[in-house]
Amino acid sequence: MITRRTALAAGLAAPFVANGRVRAQAPSRNETLLLIQEYGPNSLDMQGIGASQPVNGVALNCYDRLLRFKPVPIPGGGGHQVAMTELEGELAESWQVASDGMSCTFTLREARFHSGRLVTARDVKWSLDRAVSIGGFATTQMNAGSLEKPEQFVALDDRTFRVDFARRDKLTMPNLAVTIPFVFDSELARRNGGDDPWAKEWLKNNVAGSGAFKVESWKPGVETVYVRNDAWASGRRPSLRRVIARDIASPSTRRALIERGDADISYGLPPKDFKDLIDGGKVKVVGVPIPNGVWSLYLNTKVGPFADVRLRQAVAWAVPYEKILQASLFGRGVAMSGGPETPRVAWPQPFPYRPDPARAKALAAAAAPGGFATTLLFDAGNATVAEPMAVLIKEALAPLGIAVEITKVPGSNFRGEIGKKTNPMVLNRFAGWLDYPDYYLFWTLHGNNSIFNIASYQNPELDRLVDAARFTSDPAAYDRSVIDFVSLVEREVPMVPIAQPTHDVAMQKTIGGYQFQPCREPDFRYLTKG
Repeated sequence: MITRRTALAAGLAAPFVANGRVRAQAPSRNETLLLIQEYGPNSLDMQGIGASQPVNGVALNCYDRLLRFKPVPIPGGGGHQVAMTELEGELAESWQVASDGMSCTFTLREARFHSGRLVTARDVKWSLDRAVSIGGFATTQMNAGSLEKPEQFVALDDRTFRVDFARRDKLTMPNLAVTIPFVFDSELARRNGGDDPWAKEWLKNNVAGSGAFKVESWKPGVETVYVRNDAWASGRRPSLRRVIARDIASPSTRRALIERGDADISYGLPPKDFKDLIDGGKVKVVGVPIPNGVWSLYLNTKVGPFADVRLRQAVAWAVPYEKILQASLFGRGVAMSGGPETPRVAWPQPFPYRPDPARAKALAAAAAPGGFATTLLFDAGNATVAEPMAVLIKEALAPLGIAVEITKVPGSNFRGEIGKKTNPMVLNRFAGWLDYPDYYLFWTLHGNNSIFNIASYQNPELDRLVDAARFTSDPAAYDRSVIDFVSLVEREVPMVPIAQPTHDVAMQKTIGGYQFQPCREPDFRYLTKG
């Protein structure tokens, strides 16, 4: 009997056939990868306002940056992760930091865009000018490494480019290796951009890169098809010629397709499924603790009841941390509770809070004697983890007189929603692309008020401590600043860290070359299919 699932699986397992005929010179099965994911990109431009998390994958695979992070083996085996303090060239053939430490000059390799044009220093300048000027997440990300003004970027000649540093900042060079400062074919973009100097609308729907893959077709909510760029000059030519990234909302369908061998690789399955797949042994599962990554409950410090610090502390004493770790993440992570009173120089690290219902009730009764109703929001794209978290938090807050209504927001709209900064409670998993405690707090709680400062937290003392850690060259001063700002956050509780999760990926045993990236999106450039 042919069921809907059988028909779907047949379509997924046969990506080489179109209109009943085999395509001429189609990639072989060993050159075509079928990725199944919960949802795909809502844009093709990661610098654009409102770009969703999967757009990072487009930037990673279809564009090049000056630098990239050096791959190192995953300690438990299964592939590579990256060392975020070690850099190697991507478009840059070589680079030299000036003797005064205030600039870096890059020599570009001879690379071509997908259009066939040579990549020049003028393209690099236009692209970095765009990143610091376009606003939103892209500009804040650039600012996180003191990359702030177009005047800092200088095209010396076609193949020589200089970045002038605004200040001595340890994050400047590694920030050039994250997915945001990628290089566009500026002539192609400007030619199609009309009156918009940054071609925002055109680049939202078109790729103008030099990366290892091109987008052959993109059907939002359905699939994205990538084809290899045989002229890629910034690394070894990928083994895969074609990647089909198909969006399938149902996690049970994705798991079934992986288990049956009808799909090659999948990210974003529920933690229970990954645990079951590990126990079953039919497919390979590779897990990496997400560097600088935490699931947290953000409490709005400006709007609504949680402007009162006593209620934020009450929530922190009420959250059932270990129960959430097991019921929501199935042990695939580390609970962030029961830490020491004096924090360590580390992030993530457990806060000193643990479930203490009596203490939580006393604080809530003092701050809101009659109780109140509120809402808790999360990204529906992360529902398999976030929903059981939300339910357990709702249950834990009910005895405090806090009635919680749970609200899901589609993944494509989530960043726009949190950007409003009006929601009383938000569950979110944030992971910093650079592995420093001060970097994490810069994004989530600093007064720059980035989109990820979901709590709308503003505290000049925290800003002073985070900035001091970021710019000091004195290790002892750095340690003091980290301990002080983590202690401050533990007292003020604008966010309640719940767990550091593991990033898992399931793949057939014939798949090799896996590489975990800080942006947590699939890196097709190194994958192989045996």
